[in-house]
Amino acid sequence: MAEMTMIQAIHDAMRQEMERDERVIVLGEDVGKNGGVFRATDGLFEQFGEARVFDTPLAESGIIGTSIGLAANGFRPIAEIQFLGFVYQAMDQLAAQAARLRFRSAGRFTCPLVVRSPYGGGVRTPELHSDALEGLFAHSPGLKIVMPSNAYDAKGLFISAIRDEDPVLFLEPMKLYRAFRMEVPEEPYEIPLGKARVVKEGEDVTIISWGASVPLAAKIAEEMKGKVDIEVIDLRSLQPLDWDTIYSSVSKTGRVMIVHEAVKTNGFGAEIAALIGERALFSLSAPIVRITGYDTPYPVPSVEDDWLPNAARMIEGVQMLMRY
Repeated sequence: MAEMTMIQAIHDAMRQEMERDERVIVLGEDVGKNGGVFRATDGLFEQFGEARVFDTPLAESGIIGTSIGLAANGFRPIAEIQFLGFVYQAMDQLAAQAARLRFRSAGRFTCPLVVRSPYGGGVRTPELHSDALEGLFAHSPGLKIVMPSNAYDAKGLFISAIRDEDPVLFLEPMKLYRAFRMEVPEEPYEIPLGKARVVKEGEDVTIISWGASVPLAAKIAEEMKGKVDIEVIDLRSLQPLDWDTIYSSVSKTGRVMIVHEAVKTNGFGAEIAALIGERALFSLSAPIVRITGYDTPYPVPSVEDDWLPNAARMIEGVQMLMRY
């Protein structure tokens, strides 16, 4: 075992998969000699050469379009979108091509592509750098969406994503890149996509979250210990979704709070709430609470701490649930 940050775990997963499988290649803006904006690909160019790690023009549609062609013809590309807010330029390639390739070819072709991209707030970025856009892609059948909250999960989920036969969006919360270290196995390992993690067990309230909101949810659960017994679920992936773990927790606690950084309206939390309403309505003792970003573009740095889900808003949400 080694002590790693999330960015180190992601780098380790890429390096090991490139050593294992020569079909794995890395492409994107500044991923070569510079090693990427956050140094996620640092040293890979020197180890594997320009044929397997290469810089692209500043054109997201070109990055993803090229990657789809490579994936359909036997490669396993890892494409970096430098910040998730830049992905709008590649929406057509992702939703209309990568996501549909298996379906439209009746299984003749698959698209084993991983698109990795940093996202999320709390780091004072310029416009279009912090947007959480997972809800846009959850509406495109054929895409898998993975959002880790710690280094151990990041490595295991990333390796599973690289080995998957379908396109995976691997979204990395910038705030957690170097926020803490934890023990991570040095050898390769897989964490199945579509399997949530129960971070903390509880009896009174279920908090469902993913990405950077998970450590905050765990902190709130610890702070309210003795007053409210909170169960925290880290979904880890949105597509596929681990409904069984959600149902098991909701059936036990009867009170649910969903926390995510994306805007509230049509955010993925709404889909979870709808599923609970359809399949577990009579398990609920209170209306579902959502603590999210507000329905505005991502704000300027001076107010982002109030815009994002924070401790005060989450504690108020738990108290609201307990009043029913």
